[in-house]
Amino acid sequence: MHRLRFIDSHTGGEPTRLILEGFPDLGEGSLIARRERLLRDFDAWRRAIVHEPRGHEALVAAILLPPERPESAFSLIFLNNAGALGMCGHGLIGVLASLGFLGRIGPGRLLIDTPAGQVSAELQEGGTVRFENVPALLLREALTLEVPALGLVRGALAWGGNGFFVVEAHPFELAAVPPATLSRACLSIRAALSGGGLGECAGHPIDHIELVERMDERLYRNFVLCPGGAHDRSPCGTGTSALLAVLAMRGALAPGETIRVRSPYGSEFRASYRIAEGRLLPTITGRAHVVAMGELLIDPEDPFAFGLAATT
Repeated sequence: MHRLRFIDSHTGGEPTRLILEGFPDLGEGSLIARRERLLRDFDAWRRAIVHEPRGHEALVAAILLPPERPESAFSLIFLNNAGALGMCGHGLIGVLASLGFLGRIGPGRLLIDTPAGQVSAELQEGGTVRFENVPALLLREALTLEVPALGLVRGALAWGGNGFFVVEAHPFELAAVPPATLSRACLSIRAALSGGGLGECAGHPIDHIELVERMDERLYRNFVLCPGGAHDRSPCGTGTSALLAVLAMRGALAPGETIRVRSPYGSEFRASYRIAEGRLLPTITGRAHVVAMGELLIDPEDPFAFGLAATT
């Protein structure tokens, strides 16, 4: 019987499972190399943690590892039902809230290594976390797609730690449409994007679809479809970072100005950016709540020890 010690949290409704102990040793090398080794040699462990019967489609797992850089506190590799992520904003918030709950960290700024780059984060009162993300980029502006059953949709390709098609012109009032309907629409948009040869831009995979609705001058609502077909229950930290890049490059948001981004379930992130050495650095603030802790048990005689196959 193999045991994985974990602690679960949710950030604005989106779950994070932090694996504290028991994951196979990923060896030496860069964090990107260790992520590749995980997916090549230990992907069954990802499935055991994230897929049913222990997990579900919305769950993101974070593997806690030693730091890659000497000034960093630790490293994180984020896993979902489709594989691994470059960065995960809601997951980072959940990790810091969980480590604070365990007494492993306290107030103050930490540097953290992720496969997308180094980020800085600060745990505040009540599980609130403020983090400065990796640089966000506008990759392609003014993109128009013809999508079956939807017609024309317009937006931009952007990077915020993951790749996004940020769709601002679409036929939906996001608060009034069921998530299942929006998910099907986003799958159609992603298929059209891939069919048009736009599944990658400037070396970045565009594997997230973000529908955006402006509610007033400083409030936006979004709906994000993740690579494995699940939608984000939170406002999505990397998606909010990508949105900041779009707004900033368009001149719709100045450095230091704050917007609120609201999820399909009403939770919100606060977001702003600064420019340093020509790079756009997003800052995201959100709150996580710890909900469970314990051990995952992996019995080699269990036919579903390493998870059921994904259905999306």
